[in-house]
Amino acid sequence: MRKFRNGKRALASVVSAVTALSMAAWGAGSANAAPHSSPNLRHGNAVQLTWWNNATSGVLLNVWNNAAKAFDKSHPGVTIQNVPIQNEVLQNTKIPLALQSGNPPDIFQQWGGGREATEITSGKLMNMTQATKGWIKTIGKVAGGWAVDGQQYGIPYDLHVVGFWYRKDLFAKAGIKGTPATLAQLEADVTKLKAAHIAPIAVGSKDKWPDAFWWEYFALRECSTNTLQHAMKAINLSANCFVKAGNDLAAFMKTQPFQPGFLATPAQTGAGSSAGMVANGQAAMELQGDWDPGTMDPLTTDKNINNQLGWFPFPTVPGGQGDPTTVLGGGDGFSCSTKATKACVQFLEYLDSTPVQKQVAKAAVGLPVNTAASSALTVPGLRDVLSYYKHIHYLQTYFDVAFPVNVGTALDAAIANYFAGQGTPQSIISAVAAAAKAK
Repeated sequence: MRKFRNGKRALASVVSAVTALSMAAWGAGSANAAPHSSPNLRHGNAVQLTWWNNATSGVLLNVWNNAAKAFDKSHPGVTIQNVPIQNEVLQNTKIPLALQSGNPPDIFQQWGGGREATEITSGKLMNMTQATKGWIKTIGKVAGGWAVDGQQYGIPYDLHVVGFWYRKDLFAKAGIKGTPATLAQLEADVTKLKAAHIAPIAVGSKDKWPDAFWWEYFALRECSTNTLQHAMKAINLSANCFVKAGNDLAAFMKTQPFQPGFLATPAQTGAGSSAGMVANGQAAMELQGDWDPGTMDPLTTDKNINNQLGWFPFPTVPGGQGDPTTVLGGGDGFSCSTKATKACVQFLEYLDSTPVQKQVAKAAVGLPVNTAASSALTVPGLRDVLSYYKHIHYLQTYFDVAFPVNVGTALDAAIANYFAGQGTPQSIISAVAAAAKAK
């Protein structure tokens, strides 16, 4: 993939906007826009907008289908063609190839950060700054995570916090009371679960990025906030705390906390995925984003799954310099391609309106960016995430999204190799340094 030409300057503006998120910045107001007419479209001039997203099943698929139909109805001559695509295929293959071609979709999934900054170099992302200036402030400073150098190239629709999703019934079966607050307590719970013949933690290592959550969280616990911020801006992980993160991960993996065959397990595809294992009671917990309940729902016949799920943050690490309330996270959004009409921006505004955002909240895919919709969260675990998020110290965007695409890809691959018993803590740092220098 092409490297971002303007390098650190533009990336720094993205990272500083995303990682500075707190609950106060989550939303300064609420977007209440309803579907409205499209004055930019000439009467009788039919327009079809192709929309690529990763909602291939579950409640969110229905939400997006209904949103497209409602927008079509209120915009005569406009048709939103919903094209759901499996997440890893969409992110790693479809979107990059489409941006290299001459025919990208009109609307496509966008994760912001360095990934968006890299995509801008294709020349195919619409600059939506002027088109959104009348309403973008209603979703708060979070919108800055989808901007580069103050220019809006994407619009978020939800926010994410990574933490542990666990089965309350399996914890009880293993005699575990409460949730672990320290690494030692987590390791003790792993021992109890194994004694009860329960796979302690499921991980979808086949997809690589779930492995990265583990290394990144150990980095968050070992590194100070200033060190993290500097590392993201400089695209440099040479600080010693990042080596410590690798050592911490290696020590934890010696407890054999993951399911047999975890290296070949996908994260979200099918009942045998890591999400499916937790959903079907085959594993007790998973370190994942707050989209996990919505992911699990279509992977199990258990209609009570949401009430069985609990949530807790990544535990503290002894001697670490990181703030214990720092969290790993990010969000989802959409970009418009340069071939799209202004109806594309209007559609994204509609997706952030209170009625649609309430449906996003009910879909259990994360926290809505529109604060007026947060009352619609129905999954108990997600309400716990929201409550915790209100008091976080700092939100660090997933490293592979914060970095340019080639650097993030190299980081994920190095961590995946480390999970497979290859490489060293230093090899992870070296892989990032080599990718950052690549032309």
